[in-house]
This record gives sequence, C-alpha cells and structure tokens, in this order.
Amino acid sequence: MITIYALCGGYLELPYESMIRDASPSRWTVPIECFLIDHPRGRLLFDTGLHCDTLTNMLGRYGPERATRFGVHSKAGDDVVSQLARVGLEPADVPFVANSHWHFDHCGGNEFFPQATIIVQQREMDAARSPELLAQGKYRPSPKDYDHPLRYHAVDGDHDVFGDGSVVLIPTYGHTPGHQSLLVRRGRDERLLFTADACYTRENMDRDILPTVVWDEREMSHALGRLRDLRDKQGAMTVYGHDPAQWRTLRQAPAPMA
Repeated sequence: MITIYALCGGYLELPYESMIRDASPSRWTVPIECFLIDHPRGRLLFDTGLHCDTLTNMLGRYGPERATRFGVHSKAGDDVVSQLARVGLEPADVPFVANSHWHFDHCGGNEFFPQATIIVQQREMDAARSPELLAQGKYRPSPKDYDHPLRYHAVDGDHDVFGDGSVVLIPTYGHTPGHQSLLVRRGRDERLLFTADACYTRENMDRDILPTVVWDEREMSHALGRLRDLRDKQGAMTVYGHDPAQWRTLRQAPAPMA
C-alpha cells in the first residue's frame, strides 16, 4: 500500500500575471508544495521546498531582486524538515528525493538530505552547470540550493523509482530545461499526478495558458498537453504545482493525503 503525505514547503507572494499571463497585474500568495510517497520499498520526497532561512532572511539568501519580487509568508514549521517531523520522520528516514527542477522554491531543502539519493533529470543538471546557457538569463537556478556534495542521480526521461511501475518520474520539459513531474499508481485504477511547475494551477490546464516563467514555450506546451491527457483521458487525480484553492482542499500532514 502506498501512502502519500502533503507537506508544506512555505508560502510565497508573487505577481499573479507571472502564472496566468493574460491576468491583470496583481499579487497573490501561493503554497510551496512537497509530497512524501511512502512505498513498501522505501520513501520518496518530491521536492524540498524553500530553505528555512527564507523565513527570516530572504534578502541575505537570494539578494534584492528576488527579495523585492517575492514576499515570504511562511511561518515557523513551514519547511520540509519540520513537516517530516509531523509524521514522525527525519531526513535520514527518506532514502530518495526527487527535484522537479532547480528553482529555489523546489530544492531549497536539499542540503538537509545528505544520505538520500536525489533524482534529477540530466538536462536540468547540465543546464544548471552551463555558463553559456545561464548567460541567456531565462533559467536562473540558485547554486546555494543545489550545489552541495550530495548523492545526485541523473536520469534521462521516465524513471521508475521503485521498479514496479507505481512511482514514476516523467519528463515535462519547458518550464526549465529539465523539469519533471510525478505519476503515482495505486492499485489498478487509481492514479495521482503531481505536476509541479509544469502546470501551476487548474486554470493553466483548463485554459491551456502558459505562465511567463518559461524556458521553452513549445516544450512546455507539449508537456501541458501530456499532463492534460493523463488527467482527462486516463483519469489521473491531478495536483497542481502552486494552486492555492486546491491546496486548501488537500489533507495535509500529519494526516495522509491519500
């Protein structure tokens, strides 16, 4: 039996139109979502959220540009280590971590998992280490979040985490060069799809509208179509990456989401 826990990785205030590109300029606060998959063969943490330092020192950690663009509305305990403690676990109890991508709100807690194997798409790792690509300014990862002596494991395309087809990382490139989402199969008919930033909200999918933070629009549009097929044609329960309305409906740790 697979059990899934929704863990809060923080809250950020940011421009609404950065997620829904045709929206009028405004600000809103979105959840930073992490998910723990408890499988009979081990545990997988999907994303590590904001680093705990963002709660008190966003400016010192990321500089004035991000401190101005993003407001942090996290409270004590809104970090992945604290959230794991709510279900009686420590980082050492999690043998696998997967980063959807290396933006700061998805890998900020990586350094707290030195014993885990951290699964990342090869394309994401290559991009983050390419001075030529980074110089374009379209992809801006923060090395202090991911550039640690950790046990990174690069994959190329679909990756079956436990070898039984039940927990599969799927490439959804476009938001960043090597973005990946997560598909969990429980039993014969139940599928849960965790989009991360390949689809911020239900509105993005329903209206087929991309955000403004995009590495490659063609690839991201293709990824969004693949996710929509999983939702609409294959019946996957879809959990969007930063959807405040949906987040409020999810059972959160310490209770299992599913």
